[in-house]
Amino acid sequence: MRLFIGFIAYGESTAKYLPYFLPSLKNQTFKDYQILAVDNSEIEKNKNADYIKNNFPEIDFKWAGKNLGFAKAYNLMIRQAAEAQAEYFLALNPDMILEPDMLEKLAAAAEKNNGAAAVAAKILRWDFANQKKTNIIDSCGLKLLPGLRFVDYKEGESDSASCDGEIIGPSGAAAFYRLSALEKVKQNGQYFDELMFMYKEDCDLAYRLFLAGFKSKRVADAVIYHDRSSSGAGQGDLAVALNRKNKSRQVKKLSFLNQQIIFIKYWRRQSFINKLAIIWFEFKMLAFAFFFEPYLLKELVNLNKIRHKIIKYER
Repeated sequence: MRLFIGFIAYGESTAKYLPYFLPSLKNQTFKDYQILAVDNSEIEKNKNADYIKNNFPEIDFKWAGKNLGFAKAYNLMIRQAAEAQAEYFLALNPDMILEPDMLEKLAAAAEKNNGAAAVAAKILRWDFANQKKTNIIDSCGLKLLPGLRFVDYKEGESDSASCDGEIIGPSGAAAFYRLSALEKVKQNGQYFDELMFMYKEDCDLAYRLFLAGFKSKRVADAVIYHDRSSSGAGQGDLAVALNRKNKSRQVKKLSFLNQQIIFIKYWRRQSFINKLAIIWFEFKMLAFAFFFEPYLLKELVNLNKIRHKIIKYER
């Protein structure tokens, strides 16, 4: 197996996690991998660079020169893995700690399930402020709902809940991909859609793999703990609306814009019933934005500026 693991660093927001994240990665029972990292920090000399240089010099660490965003930074690393003839690529958020056998279990599942384009771990919440692992589910993978809605399956539920059930792909926080599958669904040389600076780009990639006929496998006993900055608790309209107060304005703007991109990209691939579900979901989003978050409506102007760049999937 030839596995590359990549993560993105960005200023103080990731530097505080590295002393926990990287040792948990180094202490994995599975050892056959190479680590890549792209630093999206504004300045080259920063705490991320210092910590990695002094403690993990074997990491291929590159400063991007600016904040490239999630999609473009990961595309750089995935291309590097592909050029090195890797078989798999694991995208990881650095705000995580990994159970020692997590990587071994993901790798074994990928080898066993040759038809799977991606493998998802079970992600539980990590209370970083109190240095405490919890039994609250962060994600059991991405689930597709009517109306082209994507949610983290079982998010906010107790770990006692079963993680059985179909998923469309892994959460971008910890996504184990088969590179041969990614090569078949890339667009204009891009694996993640770079129109999506960050947020929902993992949903978009998962859906492209799904449309291409690929499956995703969940490994419920491969466990990671995640200190998610933007999290939800439930999938209903009220739960989603109440949770929005915990999200920053920038997160909401990016998420809103990228959901519009997804609607446009895949509209022609939807059934009549699902088109109705999309219209209803869109109506609710716009009505909510009009009354409670009107700044989101400005993203429709940004959408119009990039509309010509959106690749539309034909039926």
